[in-house]
Amino acid sequence: MAHETHDANTHTKQLPRELGAPEFVNGWQRSALVVGLVCMVVAAGLGFADGRGFDVDHVLRAWLLGLMLTFGFAVGGLALLMVQYVSGGKWGLLLRRPLEAMSRTLPLVFIYWLVIALSLKKLYLWAAVTDVSAALKSGWINEVQAHAIEFKRPMLNTGAFVWVSLACFAIWGFYTWRLNALSLKRDEETLATTPEWIKRMENISGPGIVIYAITMSAAAIYWVMSLDPTWYSSVYGLLFLVGQAYQVLAFSIIVVISLSKGEPFKTILRQTEQHDLGSFTFAFVMLNIYLAFSQFLIIWSGNLPEEIPWYLDRVTGGWGVIITLDFIFHWLIPFTLLLSRDLKRNKKRLVLVCQWMVFAKAFDLFWLIEPNFKDAARNLHFSWGILEYAAVPAAMTAFWVAYFCMQLKARPLVQTNDPHLAEILEAEHAHA
Repeated sequence: MAHETHDANTHTKQLPRELGAPEFVNGWQRSALVVGLVCMVVAAGLGFADGRGFDVDHVLRAWLLGLMLTFGFAVGGLALLMVQYVSGGKWGLLLRRPLEAMSRTLPLVFIYWLVIALSLKKLYLWAAVTDVSAALKSGWINEVQAHAIEFKRPMLNTGAFVWVSLACFAIWGFYTWRLNALSLKRDEETLATTPEWIKRMENISGPGIVIYAITMSAAAIYWVMSLDPTWYSSVYGLLFLVGQAYQVLAFSIIVVISLSKGEPFKTILRQTEQHDLGSFTFAFVMLNIYLAFSQFLIIWSGNLPEEIPWYLDRVTGGWGVIITLDFIFHWLIPFTLLLSRDLKRNKKRLVLVCQWMVFAKAFDLFWLIEPNFKDAARNLHFSWGILEYAAVPAAMTAFWVAYFCMQLKARPLVQTNDPHLAEILEAEHAHA
């Protein structure tokens, strides 16, 4: 049975003998599978709800949202794992195994991506338009779209989309395999070799962060930005990079605090590190809105005809309500609540804020994706198909969570030869 002891002089806690995931993680996995199946049935029902046959268009759009959300968890988890190896710190001991488990969900994300790769003509205008002149004459596309598709054709074509995406998955897969394999090997070493291991992980992770930024930006540009071939933005990839840190930190805090209901996290999660994680998340909330507003301010001030329409599609025709809610959900609420020191030290409240942040990230992706399509641009309207944006991503995320739980159970939750272990086992300081 898991236990902890306290020395009368040092007040140092002792790790329990059993370091595997608590039994209740099995319950999380079962619940996620049930939710996934229920949402999948609901999504199928919504597809036929309008009585005009199966609405495959909205299902695929919602599938893309689910892909970007789960992709953010998997690859964003890999990126934060590398950041931790480079920066060090006690927070890495808490998040390392959850982040590793996130990174090992990449095969499921790849399966999700295959659905998009097989449906390019249903989602991407540049893929559907094979003859630009004919499409322009028929009124299917306008002159701006025709020019953009022709100009970007060397990049926006089916072959480039597939091969660039496959190359990105191969690179992410390599780093996932390498870091996870070395982490297991490190478990077998003694504490005396720890400095050597730290240097080894830093040497891999440093260049890996740069490569991640490049490949993740390429994926964001191909998978989401190219939905509107006329859209230009030099900061688009960076917005997704910061957004992934935003959602990964929120999900990691949910996992860590939930795991602290049992051992070994009940012993190692101190209020000090919980507060630090909340502050770390707050920093990305600030950076997220700074980049988003900077992009908007620069483009809106420039008032260039080829750039402004992207925002007009998302602020007119009823979409002003959505962007206002997006600002409130995605930034104002997390920012206001995470300012509170007491909230960051309260497990239940911090979990609620982080759950809200995951929802807000999904809501933001809806605002990014749906207005790219002709029937929705500057025309926010209700349809049964629009509800697929709730059902399909919920099913995909639930199945992803079930797979994540399986990966989380595969390894001990604490790396016992971490140099910060002794410090994190110390009792809370009186002033903390």
